[in-house]
Amino acid sequence: MIASLTAEDNFLGIAEPEFCEYPHCRFVIQPVPYEHTSSYISGSARGPAAMIEASRFVEFYDEELEQETFRHVGICTLEEIKFKGKVDADAIALIEKNTYALLGDEKFVVSLGAEHTVTLGFVKAHAAKYPAMSVLQLDAHSDLRQSYHDNIYSHASVMARVHELGISLTQIGIRAQCKEEADLIRSSSLIHTFYAHRIRTDQNWMEEAIKTLKQDVYITIDADGFDPSIMPAVGTPEPRGLYWEESLEFLKRVISQRNVVGFDVVEIAPVEGSILSEYTCAKLIYRLIGYLSKK
Repeated sequence: MIASLTAEDNFLGIAEPEFCEYPHCRFVIQPVPYEHTSSYISGSARGPAAMIEASRFVEFYDEELEQETFRHVGICTLEEIKFKGKVDADAIALIEKNTYALLGDEKFVVSLGAEHTVTLGFVKAHAAKYPAMSVLQLDAHSDLRQSYHDNIYSHASVMARVHELGISLTQIGIRAQCKEEADLIRSSSLIHTFYAHRIRTDQNWMEEAIKTLKQDVYITIDADGFDPSIMPAVGTPEPRGLYWEESLEFLKRVISQRNVVGFDVVEIAPVEGSILSEYTCAKLIYRLIGYLSKK
């Protein structure tokens, strides 16, 4: 039996058991506080708990969707994955196993990560169920280095590992990369990168990006994909990022035109005295669940 967190600890602070206990819920929140390769500002291991805590101040009623979304689908919050010293390949295998078990129960898995490395485990689990899927990445960084600090499981290499799986990858908002990554993007037919400077000058970028996606799509959202003005508490901030309205409009279009099979939000590094980033992410998560519930 998979344990569900109570209203004091769960996402949104949902009190009614029929809307927050595992057997009744379509959506599950999976906290994954794995941090092993942070290379600039550390602290992402506190990100999942911070997003869940901040979510308890998000209103149940969504004014755009005109509904209390959780009452339509149920949202269960799971206990954090315990890594007990597991790192790199062992940690990824544990994440994949846990996620695949949830998919086997026909749950829609929303994963809250620490460092971006965790996404490899989510992607491998979803790809086992949806072998023809694409990955949609919102991020400031390509994360396509073959290794970083001599670790192929670095957060800066996670999309290189996804690429090796033969999965089509669409990247949005990229604005920081090394030459090795740029060369790989140019040489690979699997990678479709929409740089930040491009989307600022191309009014059709959203539809062009959606055209690159297959029918089944897994979405990974690195918080540093957003502009630091609305998302300051991240490990590696970069200027010229995505803003709230354009991001929601794009994700709404993706959800309406494709079959989104799962998503994650990663790389929040909480800053003492500020809740802007974790609250914004919590609001984003609830809104995306709302879009999916309407679908």
